[in-house]
Amino acid sequence: MKWVGKLVLLFLVLGAWWVFASKGKEIEKLERQITQMEETDFGNQELPEMKTKLDGLEGERTFSGILLTFLTAGFVGILFVFVVLPVMAHKVTHAVYDSAEMIERDVMHDARVLVAQGEYEAAIEAFKQAAKAEPLNRLPWVEIAKIQKDNLENPQAAIDTIRSVLEGQRWEINDAAYFLFRLAELYNEELGERESAVAILQQVVEQFPRTRHSANAKTRLHEWGVDEAGTPQPQVAAVQPPPPESIRYELPDVQDDPENRG
Repeated sequence: MKWVGKLVLLFLVLGAWWVFASKGKEIEKLERQITQMEETDFGNQELPEMKTKLDGLEGERTFSGILLTFLTAGFVGILFVFVVLPVMAHKVTHAVYDSAEMIERDVMHDARVLVAQGEYEAAIEAFKQAAKAEPLNRLPWVEIAKIQKDNLENPQAAIDTIRSVLEGQRWEINDAAYFLFRLAELYNEELGERESAVAILQQVVEQFPRTRHSANAKTRLHEWGVDEAGTPQPQVAAVQPPPPESIRYELPDVQDDPENRG
């Protein structure tokens, strides 16, 4: 109903503008006619009537101008009160009171600034704080593993981080699959342990059947020349299904110790 009232007022403003403009055109036309008649025919009997009509039109245009001013001012005032002012108030309130979201963004921002400054250990701690603020957000842990692999040149630490994250809490399917693919990539590319990577991808196929994650894992195994149905799954670095009401993923610690690698 509020918008109906605003539309009605808008139409009144537009109508007042049209009346004001049309009266102006009539006045200009009539003034030209009066001027021509005065210059060519001083005794024309229509001149007094035309001048009287001109005075009436000027009065009507003055009244329509006053009405237009009030209607326009009212419409602009209503728009300011009901549209502009609430938007301004919302922005101010959001800036002042929505502190939780701002704090979270600040933590992530600060962590990235620390990375840019080369303060990698401090950046890792900052990302951990961001992870505590939003436990189901995988991004902080992804950034931590990336720092450990690329900046600290410690792929084993990145592997330990991802394994710990997988073991520590439940994750949505997309997030869990992402971590498992990342883990397989680290084992294969950084440590050269193709068998461990194959085991993890085979586990993706078993854990997430009939999903795009399973299809992607099968594609990667095919690229590696591995028959996922016929190749025995190594026990190292495998992901075992958890018991009911337990964590979602459980990774054995056989290869956590570098001395256990052949």
